[in-house]
Amino acid sequence: MKKNLKNIAVLVCICAVITVLLAATNAITAPLIEKNQNAAANEALLVVMPGAEGFETVDITAYSLPQTVTEAHKETSGRGYVVKLVTTGYGSDFVIMCGVSSDGVVTGAVCLSSNETLGKEKTYGENFKDKNADDVDAVDTLAGATKTTEAYKNAVKDALNTAVILGGGSVDIRTEEEILADNLNAALPAGEGKFQKHFFAEIVDGVDAVYTADNGAGYVCVIGDAFIGVNADGTAITADAVGADKAAAAVATIKATTLTDIDLTAYPTLANTVVSAKKTATGNFVVETKGAGYGIKGGNEYVPASGEYIIVKVSMTADGKIIDCLTVSQGETANLGDACKDEAFYGQFDGKTEADYTEIDAIAGATMTTDGYKQAIERAFAAVKVLNGGVK
Repeated sequence: MKKNLKNIAVLVCICAVITVLLAATNAITAPLIEKNQNAAANEALLVVMPGAEGFETVDITAYSLPQTVTEAHKETSGRGYVVKLVTTGYGSDFVIMCGVSSDGVVTGAVCLSSNETLGKEKTYGENFKDKNADDVDAVDTLAGATKTTEAYKNAVKDALNTAVILGGGSVDIRTEEEILADNLNAALPAGEGKFQKHFFAEIVDGVDAVYTADNGAGYVCVIGDAFIGVNADGTAITADAVGADKAAAAVATIKATTLTDIDLTAYPTLANTVVSAKKTATGNFVVETKGAGYGIKGGNEYVPASGEYIIVKVSMTADGKIIDCLTVSQGETANLGDACKDEAFYGQFDGKTEADYTEIDAIAGATMTTDGYKQAIERAFAAVKVLNGGVK
């Protein structure tokens, strides 16, 4: 017993000594690391704004700026601003320094540090030199580094917007999600800010999208740039008679839609490809199918396969035209193949037929995911043929 107590005491002492040594090491190295980072940042100021006479640090707490902005420096002769931003690409803590001239043109952009995997961010900033706010989206996104380069683009946009604001101008810095939320709330305040996008099982003419309020207060129909609120009783809240009629008609169609479950045990040929199937009273179909993407076919020691199929929900007319499409679940590679969950990707299949569904923009650097998704869509077309009277 005494021996055990002695051993424990020795271990405690060793741990205490190690803790003290680590603390001492951190106390010595932390200031050096910070000094080196500051030196790199100071050097970057001149790199992204060559020929600058000097810089004054701006108190960014006095402004409403994009969340990515952590520092801003004003060039002393009035040539513009240099903005430091921290964003997330494939990894977190993606630090970028961007210079913007007084006339709204990028004077330079560099990556100070990152946790990206391919290293393409190190020189990507060169593509933004002499670009203005209208040019940023046109800069090529690098294949295999979609998340990284898109994050870089968004950071440069934030820097350009920041320069406008610091210069006394105004610019809308809301994200697309924030703009959508604000428009929905304005169109139907009774929705209390909580909406879900409706999945169409019927064709709705003249309306781009419909959002349903979680609390049952009503709907918001999107027609072009217009957001039209519709009460739960189907009356539209707008002075625009044409828009009101279209919105009211869309809601009436949605409220009249009925779905009946289809017993898939009666269709043995669909057993391995179709997860579920329903039919509307008008003869349309809503099927969930699965495709083998990277989660099934891929995998390596660095990015293992998830073992999950891509599950896709598709509504389709009896004659084979896609009404709506949605990713139900997926286990594709984070920040790469998982882009299949974004509407920017799956929305491409709306309105497609069996003749042209493959004519979509692939997910850069995620061939297996794209092919697996197309397989799920192909299986949806096959399923509807069977469910509509084909061979069981």
